[in-house]
Amino acid sequence: MAAMAEIHPGDKHDIPEYEAHDSATSLKERIKKHYEIASDYYYSLWGQHIHHGYFKSPTETKEEAQVNLIKYLLEMSNLPQRTNVLDVGCGIGGTSRFLAKEHACSVTGITISGRQVEIARKLTQAETSTNSASKSADDADGYSSGGNCRFIELDAEKMLEHFSADGNPTPRFDAVWISEALSHFPDKPLFFSSAAQLLVPGKSSRLVIADWFKAPQLSPKQEKEDIQLIEDGMLLPQLCTADDYVKMAEDAGLKVRQGPIDISSDVAKTWDISWGLVSSPSLWLFAISQGRDGLAFLQAFRAMRRGYANGTFRYAIMCFEKP
Repeated sequence: MAAMAEIHPGDKHDIPEYEAHDSATSLKERIKKHYEIASDYYYSLWGQHIHHGYFKSPTETKEEAQVNLIKYLLEMSNLPQRTNVLDVGCGIGGTSRFLAKEHACSVTGITISGRQVEIARKLTQAETSTNSASKSADDADGYSSGGNCRFIELDAEKMLEHFSADGNPTPRFDAVWISEALSHFPDKPLFFSSAAQLLVPGKSSRLVIADWFKAPQLSPKQEKEDIQLIEDGMLLPQLCTADDYVKMAEDAGLKVRQGPIDISSDVAKTWDISWGLVSSPSLWLFAISQGRDGLAFLQAFRAMRRGYANGTFRYAIMCFEKP
């Protein structure tokens, strides 16, 4: 008799009941706690690039595919070299370092997680030390500096206030880059408004976005069975459609440079790989020890695979400029 296929640990645990977020404040607190606990795990699982991979061939590794995604965003946006970039939701700084090293950009990365800033600084300093003489981890402004990167712990919804001089918004960035972070924000119109005010106007300005979306015109059944499980496990407010982002950007005074490009079929493999990577029973026990959010997070991997397969969950990239 053929050996029975090994059961994935996720199949042995219930999917937690959907739990609505009490408020925007409590959601952000849960997000911050999640990244404080899970960022080291993310690094061990995904590497320095904590985002989807864009698979151009079946033989590519997830690391190659993750770099492919950054390169595609650069191609799609035609981001000029040597630009001053604000990387919003920078995670542990993988994209920031890539833009600095490969595109000669000066990058300021912001994240809500102090632990992510700590990891980003260490990785950046280690990379800088490998390529040149070691530099101090902190500059005079309290930022971490390595090459052309610096990182700060900051709630993105406060970025306009932080980067304003004497209370007055000061356009200071050629580009705002945000990859798979905007879907977490409770107040998305505020982000678009803040980005528009921080961007230097002109045809070289860029707002570059890669994010998760729901398909338009889903039925209540599709919302409940596919989308709610992703929103719950990934600590998201209600997902938007890609066209929702376009409207918010235009309402903020931005001009569409590249409308949404749906690359769902090219990135979906990310979660097939990830489901295999979370096959350790001890990992699931650790997740359970962190409370319902830990278990819901891992079970959301399954939900994302299902959403991609059903066409209800989408991934798109887009770019805007400031007239």
